[in-house]
Amino acid sequence: MFQEYLKLNKNVLIAFAASIIISAIIAQLLSDQADYLNTTYTTIADYVIYFSVFSSLFYFDNRKKYRLDSGKTDTAKLKHDLKKLITSLGVAEIVYTIARWALQYYFLTIHYDPYMASILSQGISTIIYMIVLNLSVKITRLYKDGN
Repeated sequence: MFQEYLKLNKNVLIAFAASIIISAIIAQLLSDQADYLNTTYTTIADYVIYFSVFSSLFYFDNRKKYRLDSGKTDTAKLKHDLKKLITSLGVAEIVYTIARWALQYYFLTIHYDPYMASILSQGISTIIYMIVLNLSVKITRLYKDGN
């Protein structure tokens, strides 16, 4: 069970690392845009990169977990776990999005460089996200009952 938490957190952190780099570059490239547009476009890019990397890593780490001896997929177990994972991620994503957008907008309005506003807002929001995600995973019991 502990290894499952470590794999999930590893995947989340790697995905956030990739999105932090790309988001900072995009924020700087869009530095001539209004603060709210820069923040919005950067947040969209953040999500595209994050979910692309996270879903790939999660798939590779868990593809054998749902394989039956016959070679087919245990769709019942997969659906059950995906519901719990989506619930956990969904709650954390809502909190993350609000915090990230508000923080980046704030940093831009007080004249931080766009790349720094992106990095700081994403870093702070990621910490909040990790706390909410891990609490949600515990509440939904994603890694209980033999998962």
